[in-house]
Amino acid sequence: MKSSLFSAALLSATMLAGCETQTAVEAPAPTVPSYGRTIVTPVQAEDSYYTTAQARVSARAETRGAGQARNVIIFVGDGMGISTITAARIYAGQSQGLDGESYQLTMETFPNVALSKTYSDNFQTADSAATAVAMMSGVKTDSGTLGFDRNVQAGNCAASLGHEVESLFSMAEAQDFSTGVVSTARITHATPAATYSHSPSRDWEFDGAVGAQAELGCRDIASQLIDFPAGDGLELAMGGGRSNFMTNEQADPEYEGRTGRRGDGRDLVAEWSAKSDDHTFIYDQAGFDAIDFDSDVRVLGLFEPSHMQFEQDRPNDTAGEPSLSELTAAAITRLSRDEDGFVLMVEGGRIDHAHHGGNAHRALVDAVAFDDAIRTAVEMTDASETMILVTADHSHTMTIAGYAARGNPILGLARSEVGALLRASDGRPYTTLGYANGPGAVCTAADNGACERGDLTDVDVEAPDYQQQSTYPMGSETHGGEDVAIFATGAGSERVGGVMEQNEIFFALAQSLGLVD
Repeated sequence: MKSSLFSAALLSATMLAGCETQTAVEAPAPTVPSYGRTIVTPVQAEDSYYTTAQARVSARAETRGAGQARNVIIFVGDGMGISTITAARIYAGQSQGLDGESYQLTMETFPNVALSKTYSDNFQTADSAATAVAMMSGVKTDSGTLGFDRNVQAGNCAASLGHEVESLFSMAEAQDFSTGVVSTARITHATPAATYSHSPSRDWEFDGAVGAQAELGCRDIASQLIDFPAGDGLELAMGGGRSNFMTNEQADPEYEGRTGRRGDGRDLVAEWSAKSDDHTFIYDQAGFDAIDFDSDVRVLGLFEPSHMQFEQDRPNDTAGEPSLSELTAAAITRLSRDEDGFVLMVEGGRIDHAHHGGNAHRALVDAVAFDDAIRTAVEMTDASETMILVTADHSHTMTIAGYAARGNPILGLARSEVGALLRASDGRPYTTLGYANGPGAVCTAADNGACERGDLTDVDVEAPDYQQQSTYPMGSETHGGEDVAIFATGAGSERVGGVMEQNEIFFALAQSLGLVD
């Protein structure tokens, strides 16, 4: 057992020794709660990525007198780079008739702020799998892989076995925490999957994707969620990805003519429901509304065959599905029942997908919905015992440029202070938001090197389906490689600061919980 009072007492003594005082009156040490956790040494503890990050966060914690937490919530805005945060701030303010530029998102009110370096072990610009592993396990690994250290071979089951790492969620479950994962993406998608799975390919979400490699000992991601061996398993998992849990002979409960994807005959929904009387499956708003989350219920919520709806489109969903804020509130209500504490991940997964489509409108609407969920968490938790950490796994290529006047609609054409359209050197107007690459490219291969940028004068560039112009063509806009933001508040959040390696986030969370040194 580790005394949670030691660091605080040492810091207090150090501060007193450095003060010039006339009397030797000793100030009382600040009270830091001790939750009686047992320090664990995960299998990746000798990895150099792990040890370097561990030392950096430990030093920061000692310098700042960081406390301990009963609970942690990590919010991951997938693809939510700093330009996305800025644009979402302006959009949120303008949508309420306020000054967007000076508006504050909830995450921006957090006192501890840092930058996160998002490269993976093998890529300058990483994907969501390797970055999620960094945050969940304290090591950097190769892009496209889940739950392994850097010695993994992407897509190679046999060569990857033996290089598994332990996640924060498996460590927490082993010490009787309650755990939950919420996402607007498929619950088997890269970010949520990093909490519970080991897969040399992030694409092995159902058995058919693994194929013959299953004979070598690798398993699909959906089955690993149901069979998660740590503790008593996840208390709840809610998001999209229903088809990965259903057989290819089962009709989807919402969409006529659609079935599941599994060819192995395993009905994972039925397997979840059969675990105990408390295990419940839901797939729509009515099912969600019928659950008493202030109970011992254990929920698998799969609200779409694939990803959940964009927030822009969610009100039009025929069966209805809960908002990210509603999912967050339900998760906190359920997990807070555990006096041992809880660990919760909430992912705004579709910010990323909108960016890949070159569609800034949906990206910003989802980013604002993500911030709404953060505000819900702040309102529902006690900062003296819960750390809330908000970050992104990586950025995107969206830019904000062009000298538009203050107050100009962030999704609109750039205009001067007198309302005149600003024009590029080709004489045509432009939008404030654009992309460095993507499907909205101004020139394509079909132009044979001779093209001109489309005239946006009469185009509704604020329409939900509008794709911003981009510099060069890509079928899917790419991630950006620059640093992303980290915002943290509550117990232990002093461990966040400066320019951090992304895998330091694991230690900011796990050390605050008293799970690792």
